[in-house]
Amino acid sequence: MQFESVKQVTDNAKSRMEKVVSDMQHAASLIRTGRASINLLEPIRVDYYGTPSPLNQVATLHVPEPTMITIQPWDASMIRPIEKAIMESDLGFNPSNDGKLIRVPVPALTEERRKDLVKQLHVTTEEHRVAVRNIRRDSNEALKKLTAEKLIGEDEEKRALDEVQKLTDGTIGKVDSVSKAKEKEVMEV
Repeated sequence: MQFESVKQVTDNAKSRMEKVVSDMQHAASLIRTGRASINLLEPIRVDYYGTPSPLNQVATLHVPEPTMITIQPWDASMIRPIEKAIMESDLGFNPSNDGKLIRVPVPALTEERRKDLVKQLHVTTEEHRVAVRNIRRDSNEALKKLTAEKLIGEDEEKRALDEVQKLTDGTIGKVDSVSKAKEKEVMEV
């Protein structure tokens, strides 16, 4: 992308970093805690007449109690494929149905499983930190290019590099705080 001013570079960096934070929040919401949540089933795709579809597009999902998720398919013939998709996922759930409604009990997490989830969270957090650093690198290169093309002076470049660094530090702080909050939630018994 061709930038013509410091403001364009910093605005681009800011919007890209905000996307990283929102992606981190989304990734953290998919990591299981001890409570039932319809987000846990988000990665599951069901074969709906030959098309892999998200579960929430073929059924109504509810959390009637903290350890149970219920799934009510809009088409009764979808009960078996939905059950099969949940069992084949790596989520470790064991669904049961009564012909109309699928019940998915969410078992309590063991200490070992909690630690595995925290490790998974740390990997995700580091991936997001790296993404933020890559955005910083791209922005710094764009600023150096503006200086080389004599569109901005060296003083302006230095101020802009400092601003990009502050943005980076703030964004990494946000990513870390999302991670810490999720880790606390996962480790809570």
